[in-house]
Amino acid sequence: MKRVIVVGGGWSGVSAAICAKKAGADVILIEKTDLLLGAGNVGGIYRNNGRFTAAEEMIALGAGELFQAMDSCAEHVGIEFPGHRHASLYNVDRIEPVVRHLVLDFGIDVRLTTHVCDVICKDSRISAVVLNDASHVEGDVFIDATGSSGPMGNCLRYGNGCSMCIQRCPTYGPRVSLSAKCGVKDLVGRRADGTYGVFSGACKISKSSLSDSVRETLEKDGVVVLSIPEEDIDYDKLKRKACKQYALKEYSENIILLDTGTAKLMTSYYPIDKLHRIEGLEKAHYIDPYSAGRGNSIRYMAVAPCVDTMQVKGVNNLFGAGEKGAPLIGHTEAIVTGAVAGYNAVQYINDSELLTIPDSLAVGLIISHSHKNFVEQGKYDERYTFSGGTFFTLMQDRSLYETDKDKIRDRVERLGLTNVFNGKV
Repeated sequence: MKRVIVVGGGWSGVSAAICAKKAGADVILIEKTDLLLGAGNVGGIYRNNGRFTAAEEMIALGAGELFQAMDSCAEHVGIEFPGHRHASLYNVDRIEPVVRHLVLDFGIDVRLTTHVCDVICKDSRISAVVLNDASHVEGDVFIDATGSSGPMGNCLRYGNGCSMCIQRCPTYGPRVSLSAKCGVKDLVGRRADGTYGVFSGACKISKSSLSDSVRETLEKDGVVVLSIPEEDIDYDKLKRKACKQYALKEYSENIILLDTGTAKLMTSYYPIDKLHRIEGLEKAHYIDPYSAGRGNSIRYMAVAPCVDTMQVKGVNNLFGAGEKGAPLIGHTEAIVTGAVAGYNAVQYINDSELLTIPDSLAVGLIISHSHKNFVEQGKYDERYTFSGGTFFTLMQDRSLYETDKDKIRDRVERLGLTNVFNGKV
């Protein structure tokens, strides 16, 4: 049996591993930390706005396992908050064990606390990845799902210092780009002023540190909106965020909390002394990142130039997934690119035609649109998501935004792609 090596165990890497396994490959999933899902352990938002459409398209395409895992851990379903409709929120404290068991049940070889530091690449082809102990893991095709945040030096240089986030670079080592190790020049996202990298978009606050009234409302409704004193409003902060779907004035004028098991604060960072001046947050305590009073992790520092099949330009048997493979924001977006990379990795092994999802589906359009703008046209200050910003507008303009599940299934069926990700190739 041919072997697929997936490096990076976030949502995209897990999605790639599952789809490659279902397609008939032997799969090894390598993650440098002790947890799968990476930023998914502090995320929690899905099915909001166009992500509902994308999730149902993926389910119809045969890659629904991870959305079912989220649904099994949902704290709230169908909530609304500024700029977002019909959102679901999964419990970030419960999701990782559920996904880990799912991956193991597929028979995927999961190797945690295993740090890839290099590759063996010759004639535009990788034969093995090199681990920190100098051992090699050989494979036939490789998927770079290492993400775009870290290493710590990027947060020091382009952010406000190491924010001590879920990535835990000081403990588990820096992110290593497989594409860069092969001599491919990665692309770097920028802020509106041209500065490299962008801040992650949210923080976690311990719910027990909230006032009783705020906590009770949060757990009942899933969302709390608290006004910020006028003198503390900072509209410029919106320009520094990765998550443009939250670059709305409401997110500067208010503290918006979502219930993801913890309280998810929808801003990149907020000074703790100012936070404590808001009624109900007098004792608020950050739990991720620990330095959320000052900064957050810096992302989009290493996006590999990929084509729409998620194959990396310049390396024949390397595919990109998640933020590594496209300038996309969010768990749903990561799962989409991971599924395509995993499926096409096996297609490549079998010397079969690689799959490009048509842009008549939202999940195909976001890949082609982001690659065209970011990779081909060099619009490095843009990121794309189903849930807002310019891409959600494009979805609506193309009549792709849909919440009727039957209509979404019919759309996929008319393309002859029903369950394409759900069997051997």
